[in-house]
Amino acid sequence: MERIYLSLTACMIKCRPRFGKKTANDTFKRIINGCLVCCVFSSCISSKSITYFQPVNPKTDIAITKMKDVYIPLIKSGDILSITVSSIDRDDREIFNPIPPSYSVTQHNQIGGFVVLQPIIGFTVDSVGNIHFPQIGEMHVAGLTAKEVEMQLTEELQQYVKMPTVSVHIANYIISVLGEVARPAQYVIPHNQISIPEALALAGDLTVFGKRKNVQIIRELKGQRYFVRIDLTKRNLFDSPYYYLHAGDIIYVEPTKGKLTSTDRSYQIAPLVISSLSFLILMLNYINNN
Repeated sequence: MERIYLSLTACMIKCRPRFGKKTANDTFKRIINGCLVCCVFSSCISSKSITYFQPVNPKTDIAITKMKDVYIPLIKSGDILSITVSSIDRDDREIFNPIPPSYSVTQHNQIGGFVVLQPIIGFTVDSVGNIHFPQIGEMHVAGLTAKEVEMQLTEELQQYVKMPTVSVHIANYIISVLGEVARPAQYVIPHNQISIPEALALAGDLTVFGKRKNVQIIRELKGQRYFVRIDLTKRNLFDSPYYYLHAGDIIYVEPTKGKLTSTDRSYQIAPLVISSLSFLILMLNYINNN
């Protein structure tokens, strides 16, 4: 930094006798002003690189696309089912809505910046796809949707409960959002349905350093792990088979070069460079006026 300052000062003094006081001062003013402009605009970010869902033709920003079929998850081994039975009889509600400790596992929940362990209550689907439900006993649920399990349970409970109403959802439907987002964490999705934009909104959106054109989705499916890239700036995101997230999916937002260079020494001394150039301009004005 001192070398830059001394070099500019020495050059200014050396050039004054040759070009004259006014010409030398004007020349160096232009040079320094140019340096300031470069320092300011070198850190600017184009709006095109951070704007979501951009149209193919900005002049005709009207588009109609076919709605994508809603993803409905199938129950599998390892899922924890939250099952609620409603009835007009209070005793029936107490019998069929137990909270057995053996069915509880823990989840990570982020509250106020702290990670808190909280129980997930439900019926765990075993390795062969069964759950054990009171009065009914073993019940095969793997490969069924939550709605299908609701209908099956309602039919089975008719002989035990007067006018039963059953609600089923996957209690451990968890996605992970990592990288350059405001709140990276694991999120439990109680309604078992979430899209990529909704998940990023849940995580507080991408930071200014997040790569919107290269968001990575990691998914495990039938014993294989898939890595795909999503461009949030394009509208074809809504046509992607990864638009709706599955339980266990991971979203990773990579940092931009701006994030990587933010710890670089040249980036850290940029304010000093700008301050020194400003000082040189003041000094030139002083010399010019005198």
